[in-house]
Amino acid sequence: MSNPVPSPGKTLQRLYLTLFLRGRTSRGLNRSQVPGSIGRKLLGTLAIYVLVGMVAFTYGKAPSFVLSFYLHGMSLFFLGMFIAASAGEILFNKEEAEILLHRPVDSRTLLWSKVAVMVRISLWLALAFNIGGFIIGTFGPNGSPFFIPVHFLSTCMGALFCCSSVVLLYQICLKWFGRERLDNIMTTTQVLLMVTMVVGSQLAQFVIPALGSIGSPAGKWWLFLLPPAWFAGLNEVLTGRAAVSSYFHAGIGIGATGLIAFLAFKVMADSYEEGLQTLAESRPAKRRDRSRRGLIDKLTCLPPLSWLLRDPVTRASFRLSTAYLLRDRDMKLRLYPGLAPVMVMPLVFLIQGISGKGSEMGVAFSGGYLGLLPFMAMNLLQYSQNWQAADLYRLSPVPGPAPFIRGATWAVCTVLVMPTLLVLVIAVGFLSKKPEHAFLLMPGLIALPVYALIPGAIEKAVPLSKPTEEAKSAMRGAMIFILMISALALPGIGMAVRSQGFYWQFLLLEGIFAAAACLALNVLISRKTWDPIE
Repeated sequence: MSNPVPSPGKTLQRLYLTLFLRGRTSRGLNRSQVPGSIGRKLLGTLAIYVLVGMVAFTYGKAPSFVLSFYLHGMSLFFLGMFIAASAGEILFNKEEAEILLHRPVDSRTLLWSKVAVMVRISLWLALAFNIGGFIIGTFGPNGSPFFIPVHFLSTCMGALFCCSSVVLLYQICLKWFGRERLDNIMTTTQVLLMVTMVVGSQLAQFVIPALGSIGSPAGKWWLFLLPPAWFAGLNEVLTGRAAVSSYFHAGIGIGATGLIAFLAFKVMADSYEEGLQTLAESRPAKRRDRSRRGLIDKLTCLPPLSWLLRDPVTRASFRLSTAYLLRDRDMKLRLYPGLAPVMVMPLVFLIQGISGKGSEMGVAFSGGYLGLLPFMAMNLLQYSQNWQAADLYRLSPVPGPAPFIRGATWAVCTVLVMPTLLVLVIAVGFLSKKPEHAFLLMPGLIALPVYALIPGAIEKAVPLSKPTEEAKSAMRGAMIFILMISALALPGIGMAVRSQGFYWQFLLLEGIFAAAACLALNVLISRKTWDPIE
């Protein structure tokens, strides 16, 4: 008796899970080292999420609704970061469309197979973060023996809510807008999602104390607008400790999740296949007038870029990296959503500081976070769907990848860092009560070149040389969180020294250390050699 043929859905799910675990390239692949599960693939990331989730122990004496609200709020934040950053790569891939659209696979099966893998990965991340919450919610002063299964169920519903919302948003864009505008709309949508997640996480620090002061959601009508309150209400209902308002919160959560999932996977699923077809279509490139020089070409001929880009290989790397940063759809989908939190946080700190008592601290932290921008950009610029073409780098008359790394570094600083710095300085000048607060940006600005050189010196961040993998997208949320915490150290030290009257001496000492670090990192970059092709 022959074995039954597996369904297309299960086959596709197994395929996409294999791609997630192995990656989309066979270069450097060692079968014995390929992880066999999501846990092994994301072991480091899951460990970081567990450590971050231990903050839940600080809510040990808080009411159960407050604890659940915090856990669901942060879970939705991390899941939203991962899904918004990786959904474009998972849902819309040209190479997949060229193969699968010729197979007898309906659009709903294809869509659900990808979403099922996304939900599975999201649950691993969410459960790792909630380990501390499971413990305190069960054994804490206000714990319940039913908290673990109840919170697990509500966390699964939250993961489905996140995935369904993102998928539905993309499908609406595919339905309402044509091919010509689709790429830019997808990029803008992902950036807006990331910005919303970051701003929402900052608003949580005002919402949670307001809840803790009373300990009950009763009388707070604005909670009906917040998804974490919906799933926290579901926890209260299932553990038998619900107020009347918790039943309404739980009902909204169940209804919203069911409605969005129905629209995403049933009503709008046909538009997903149409979107794949439009992405797979090839369009003739517009002819460019070679006699007209672009803005970037003109800038490379003017100081200071003309002084910095004297080497022709470095100049070519600068132009290539700039073109990808500004024009390539896949690069924009990967880069700008990943950078959105880093670009938004300085303004969030600045506005919070100006609106409160710690205006000086807000300005200082803004400068510290600015240094993370080139660090993150250089890391993300390594990955491209056209990574095979990076083998052409080896044909250039240079002994190693140093000129390509330097060209990419100057491209990131020109396209991303300088405009963001200009906006930040203008914001400090107009919003701050004292314009001289702009000098508080100096600790972060002095460290900025060091942040920009670290990826090339440590990781050999050659632009566009590595294949894109969803695993790196999943690690992005944890990496951003750690970098945000580390960026507080230097401005904090600067403010402490300033209170003692040694601020300018501190800046001089920091400048000396930064210059020495830049020289050392440049030496490391110059000594980099090419990895073997196989």
